[in-house]
Amino acid sequence: MCNPVRFDGKDFLEKLEGKKIMFIGDSVSLNHYESLLCLLHAAVPDARITTQTSNSTNKDHGISISVFQTHYLVDTEQEQIGRVLKLESIKDGNTWKDMDGLVFNTWLWWYRRGPKQPWDYVQEGQSILKDMDRMVAFQKGLTTWAKWVDSDVDTSKTTVIFQGISPFHYHGEEWDEPGATNCGKETEPVSGSSYPGGSPLALQVVEDVLSTIKKPVHLLNITTLSQLRKDGHPSSYNGFKGMDCTHWCVAGVPDTWNELLYTAIIS
Repeated sequence: MCNPVRFDGKDFLEKLEGKKIMFIGDSVSLNHYESLLCLLHAAVPDARITTQTSNSTNKDHGISISVFQTHYLVDTEQEQIGRVLKLESIKDGNTWKDMDGLVFNTWLWWYRRGPKQPWDYVQEGQSILKDMDRMVAFQKGLTTWAKWVDSDVDTSKTTVIFQGISPFHYHGEEWDEPGATNCGKETEPVSGSSYPGGSPLALQVVEDVLSTIKKPVHLLNITTLSQLRKDGHPSSYNGFKGMDCTHWCVAGVPDTWNELLYTAIIS
């Protein structure tokens, strides 16, 4: 998508009148969602907004924009043995499938370990394992999601978009600054249009899995443009006062994602 249409908030609201859009994924999806709300508010500052505890937002023109937070898309369930990540189960799909637009994202939590890992076991079929190669697990979980799209989503009524892989910036050697251990001192984008560290393997997994889906699914390929913005993170200026080189400032990089999202949705 080389020539995206410039984001037009009024046009977005008018063309999606009466529609329900849902962002589904981890905190990067929340980042994306918050950017869209800000863009719409800037375009139509007098629009009535009602924010509910479910993070659902209703605007004038009867549009509902909401976010459904899930780390993996597939299920995590509490069982007698502990918390089990189920690579072949998507029970929340019944909540998602009746939306007019679905914007999916997952990746950030697949490599979490230790206290931040929200599961104790991983299940594939009848096999319950203490762990497995995380990239393999990611591919298997995403394949389950792909099969769900083909079997459960009516794409004649529902537009399905996969957000792509949002990069983080903790390893300076990836942008030719081997002394940098985070984004804290980065004030300028990477020069040029290619990222020295190359594409993440996770993006190849996403592209491979999406190629198996029979129904139309649009990849919002945000990876390279976001990799170039090593300066776009909140760094130490965030709510939890830690170094955050994973999420993005708003206004900022997610606004560009929404330029692409706008083009994908209205077309």
